[in-house]
Amino acid sequence: MSEKADLASLMGAAQIKEEIVTALKTVYDPEIPVDIYEMGLIYRLDVADDGRVEFDMTLTSPACPVAQILPMQAKSAIETVPGVTHVELEIVWDPPWDMEHMSEAARFELGILDLEPAPESNA
Repeated sequence: MSEKADLASLMGAAQIKEEIVTALKTVYDPEIPVDIYEMGLIYRLDVADDGRVEFDMTLTSPACPVAQILPMQAKSAIETVPGVTHVELEIVWDPPWDMEHMSEAARFELGILDLEPAPESNA
């Protein structure tokens, strides 16, 4: 068994996943001051007990200027996490990304957090 696989079995999938999220929060689209995780660009993140990682990622649009760079930065960030033994990345376009995928923290950072409660319906 490799050293990485040994570490993966000691850490467990849940701990590795936490560390992956932390790593993904260091990756930014250069045009947006919010990390890709909070932007909601990571649609799926599966971590096996042996440290194998599969994740689906999207971009804000197919014409995104960093479409060739950002996914590889995300993959590289995951590969640096102790216990990760292999990373598979899939770029997905369904469902299309929209602002509903962003976390509350991302909306706040971008100044688009709706702080007012929705009006009550009298229907």
